[in-house]
Amino acid sequence: MKYIIVDLEATCWPLKDHKNKNEIIEIGAVCINEERQTESRFSEFVKPVLNPRLSEFCIGLTTITQKDIDAADTFDQVVARFKSWIGLEEDYVLCSWGFYDRSQFASDCHLHHLDTKWLEHHISLKHQYAVIKKLGRPIGMGQALRMENLKLLGTHHRGIDDAVNISRIFVKHFDHWDFG
Repeated sequence: MKYIIVDLEATCWPLKDHKNKNEIIEIGAVCINEERQTESRFSEFVKPVLNPRLSEFCIGLTTITQKDIDAADTFDQVVARFKSWIGLEEDYVLCSWGFYDRSQFASDCHLHHLDTKWLEHHISLKHQYAVIKKLGRPIGMGQALRMENLKLLGTHHRGIDDAVNISRIFVKHFDHWDFG
């Protein structure tokens, strides 16, 4: 079994604006094996098609620049490489900090008329962590890192850095996750 710890960044604006649809702009992931070791990492920017100009808010939050996005491939191309990196013919489970990442993947797949069957094996580490720690409610990744006495590595709201940080929590509690 491979455990794919994934974190996405997406287009965003300072206020909820229902006319603007979020699109993935970064896929960051870490592959953890059954021995709790990092096998490899995946990190690519994605060029959005509906709103190709990033908002200043989005640039400030993620540190992803317009230049990064302009040089990137579109979702259909990047997700094909991501799925190849995962190796869908092998047993895997997608793990993210909440259900947002799975939902955003599904949304972008629908936008690009792509299959979503590969998203079926997914768990929310955020919700399971709350149960494991008896917190009563899910908490953010940053707060979980502090609870675990783990220093934030890299830049928060960068897909690959958040995936690396989430993978550290994942490995620490490896025996407690329910992959049902």
